[in-house]
Amino acid sequence: MTPSIEQALAHDRVIDITTIGRKTGEARRIEIWFHRIDGRIYITGTPGARSWYANLVANPDFTFHLKETTQADLAARATPVEGAEKERLLAAIAASIPGSRITLDPETSPLIEVTWAA
Repeated sequence: MTPSIEQALAHDRVIDITTIGRKTGEARRIEIWFHRIDGRIYITGTPGARSWYANLVANPDFTFHLKETTQADLAARATPVEGAEKERLLAAIAASIPGSRITLDPETSPLIEVTWAA
């Protein structure tokens, strides 16, 4: 990865992701926040069913689009996080957002870890 991409992954928050629709097979692009916890990249959302999450469970390969301090389209893979690790990470993510009253529920908030495709 280039230094500008590494810098963006360390400091940016808003990205787009393009997933493949689990029913349609069509590309779907949305804006979302990502979080860096313990040197790893995660994507979560507010509690409830989320199409992006269902798409990633069905088709884990996706595109991670950097768009704040640099622009880059990164091939990525999603791995759902569950159990005690999910609980720990959601608490860390909520704590990392200054002044936020965000509620992330381990039972109903989606959470994926992002890894980079080879």
